[in-house]
Amino acid sequence: MALSDIHPVIITRDASRTLAVTLESLRAFPEVIVYDNGSTDETLSIARGFPNAKIVTGEFIGFGPTKNKAAKLAAGDWILSIDADESVSGGLLSSLAELDLAEPRQTYAVHRHNFLVGRDIRWGGWGNDWLVRVYNRRHAGLSEVLVHEKVVVPGGVEPKRITGALLHDNISDIDQLLHKISYYTELRRQEPGGRVYPPAVAMLRTFWAFFRSYVLELGFLAGWRGLVIATCDSMGTFFKHMKRYSDQRGRKN
Repeated sequence: MALSDIHPVIITRDASRTLAVTLESLRAFPEVIVYDNGSTDETLSIARGFPNAKIVTGEFIGFGPTKNKAAKLAAGDWILSIDADESVSGGLLSSLAELDLAEPRQTYAVHRHNFLVGRDIRWGGWGNDWLVRVYNRRHAGLSEVLVHEKVVVPGGVEPKRITGALLHDNISDIDQLLHKISYYTELRRQEPGGRVYPPAVAMLRTFWAFFRSYVLELGFLAGWRGLVIATCDSMGTFFKHMKRYSDQRGRKN
């Protein structure tokens, strides 16, 4: 049975809103790594309520590096990388149970459904979200970036798509989006080698981000949620570039 050979890995920090649903969906797995980096809410107490959860605490060193560090703690090599606000649907669980893990270089992609204030969003860049989440840690791993990490697939390997949904309880309140913009742009600010654009170019890229999400990616079909997504995409673009610009200008003036 493949589930006994697959090890879900989660990194957490103040994830009490969603973690119980995540861990409940993973009860069929013998071991789930919960790598916590400084929770001050009920996250750890929730995790302790699941007998298959192996809790480890450590520092956060960026999403990619931290997830790779956590994956090394699993008892086996096949990893299911999952976030604390995601859960495995019954259909996806069945697909995982039937996986043929004979080829260690193979990776597997899952279809993530992203929810905003209770609705599954299929537009504005949030739909058709296929992500590689199952891999063998001896041949693949997360990219070593602070934010927007992804599994680096071995050369010449085409990820296989598996059926069933990964449910992403992304945003239950719009205020969470604003906090994510601040947090993620701050991480991007810390990454070395980021390109610095003058304000005029930053504004053009900001307008383009809104247009791409709301018009080209049909965000308007999601009603007010699509408008929120497009606006937040543009805000994230703006502050990502302006933080870098302000750092550069601050050193000169």
